[in-house]
Amino acid sequence: MTKLDFAPLHRSTIGFDNVASLFDTDAAAKRNQQSYPPYNIQRVDENSYKITMAVAGFSEDEIDITAENDVLIISTQKSFSEEEKNYLYRGIAERDFRRQFKLDKYIKVINASLENGLLHVTLEREIPDAMKPRKIPINARNISNQALRSAL
Repeated sequence: MTKLDFAPLHRSTIGFDNVASLFDTDAAAKRNQQSYPPYNIQRVDENSYKITMAVAGFSEDEIDITAENDVLIISTQKSFSEEEKNYLYRGIAERDFRRQFKLDKYIKVINASLENGLLHVTLEREIPDAMKPRKIPINARNISNQALRSAL
């Protein structure tokens, strides 16, 4: 696999040192991750996202959704009935799965709902006030000197 060179970006960016390792980790995860179950990731607006996952055959109590350390984990544990059914054809894959999504630092899981065999997980970016843009005043040198003199 070809590695990307991020050296030119380091000249004009600060704090993005882990971008290269993030791409490498993602590529390795894609090689090892199954394609089941199918899912969509939708950007609803600038700070809102929605993951929709096809979970046909699973009930709410068989689906586990956990957000931990900037990772969203959706997994299932199918509880089968004691009686074995005699299938002539079985096309609905009701097998257990574990799907992980790496989340940005400020992405929070808002809610989840199950409707018509589709699991909808709503996510939202919550930027702390300290991280929002703020105006930095420029203090004139003579004003600060006058304030210093009046304080003495």
